[in-house]
Amino acid sequence: MSEAPHIELNTSGFPDLDPSAPSNLDSYSNGNSTANGGNTVESTKNSVLDSKTQLTRCLTVLSAPPTRPTFSEPDHHKAARSAMNSVASHPATQQAKDTFNNGPIAQSVKDEGAKTKNDFAELANSRVTPEQPAATGQPLTHYHSLFYRLLSWKNPRATAIAFAASVLFIFAARYINILRYTFKGIYIVLGVSAATEIASKSVIGNGIVSQSLRPRKYFMIPKASLERALDDAEQFINFFVVEAQRIVFAENVYVTVGAFLSAFVSYFLIKFVPLWGLSLITTSVAYLAPLVYIKNKEAIDGQLQQASHIANQQAKQIKDLAATHTGNAAKTFQNYAGEYSNKAQSTINQYRGRSTSPEVSVKKEDFPTAPRDTPIPTTEHSAPAPVAEPAY
Repeated sequence: MSEAPHIELNTSGFPDLDPSAPSNLDSYSNGNSTANGGNTVESTKNSVLDSKTQLTRCLTVLSAPPTRPTFSEPDHHKAARSAMNSVASHPATQQAKDTFNNGPIAQSVKDEGAKTKNDFAELANSRVTPEQPAATGQPLTHYHSLFYRLLSWKNPRATAIAFAASVLFIFAARYINILRYTFKGIYIVLGVSAATEIASKSVIGNGIVSQSLRPRKYFMIPKASLERALDDAEQFINFFVVEAQRIVFAENVYVTVGAFLSAFVSYFLIKFVPLWGLSLITTSVAYLAPLVYIKNKEAIDGQLQQASHIANQQAKQIKDLAATHTGNAAKTFQNYAGEYSNKAQSTINQYRGRSTSPEVSVKKEDFPTAPRDTPIPTTEHSAPAPVAEPAY
C-alpha cells in the first residue's frame, strides 16, 4: 500500500518554525514561566503569523513551474554571430541586397510575375458560354471559350506555361511510374501512422495519432463545392461530345478536313511511334500550329487565298468539261436510241410477216351523188330500187 504524499520542509531558513530554536523555547514551554506573560502571548502570535507567511511563500515556490536552466553561449559561437552581423550590416552587403531586391533583374521578375498572374486571371474569367450557338441552335459550353482563348495565344504566358506543363506531364508519365509511387506514398503514410499509434500506446498508454494528431472534425467537401465540381465536369465532358459531333457532321468543313488529315497521319504513325510520342506530337501541333499561323497570318492567308482561287478555277474547268461531255453523250445516246428503235420496229414488222400498209388517199369524186328527190314507194311486184355501191 502506497504511503500518503508528504512534504519535508527545511526549517533552517525559517527559525520561527523550529521548536528547538532559542527564540521559541518560551513559546513551546509548559507554561511554568509566569514573568512577562503578556509579552510571551504577543510574541507567540507574531511567530504564528510569520510562520503562516513563510509557509505560504514556500508553497508558492513549490507550485511554480520549473524554469529551464540557461546555458551560456560559447565564445566561438558569439564570435561567429558577431562576424555574421558585421557582414550583414556592412554597406557593401546592404548595397548588394538592395540591388538584388530592387535592381532591374528583380524588377523584371516582379513585372513578369504580375503579368503572368493577370494572364491566368483573364484566362479563368474567359470561361463563359459563347454567344454564337451550334448549327443546331444548342448553346455551347464555357470550355469552348476557355480552350479557344488558350490555344489562340491571347494570354501568351498562361498558354506557354500550360504547354510546358503538358509536355512535362507526358515525359513524367513516360519515365516515372506514377501509379507505383502513388501506392508507395500511401503505404508509407499508413505504416508510419500505424507504427506511431502502436508504439505510443505501448509506451505512454495513449495514442498520439488518434488523440493528439487527429482533428476534432474530419474534413468534408461542402455540398456547394461538390455541385460546382460536378457541373464543371459535366461541361468538360460535353465539350468533347459536342465537338466530336460538329466535326463528324462538317459544321466547319476546314476543321473536318484537318481532323481527317490528323487521323490519317496518326494511322500510319502509330505503327512505329509509341503512344507517348504520338501524344507529344499531338500536343505540340495543337499548341504550336495556331502560334505559327498567328505569327505568319498574312503570308498564310495569301497562300490559302491563291490556292482557293486555283482550286475554284480547276473546279470550274472540270465543271465545264463535264457539262460538254455530258451534252455530247446525251446527243450520242439519243442518236443511238433512235437508230436502235427503228431497227427494232423493222425487226418486229418482219417477224409479223407484213410490211407497213401504204397510205390510201380517198377523194370526193369517188363517192356517188346523193339523190335530191323523194323516192317513190314501190309495190310488191315493182323492182327494187337500185342501190349505189361505193367505189374503192
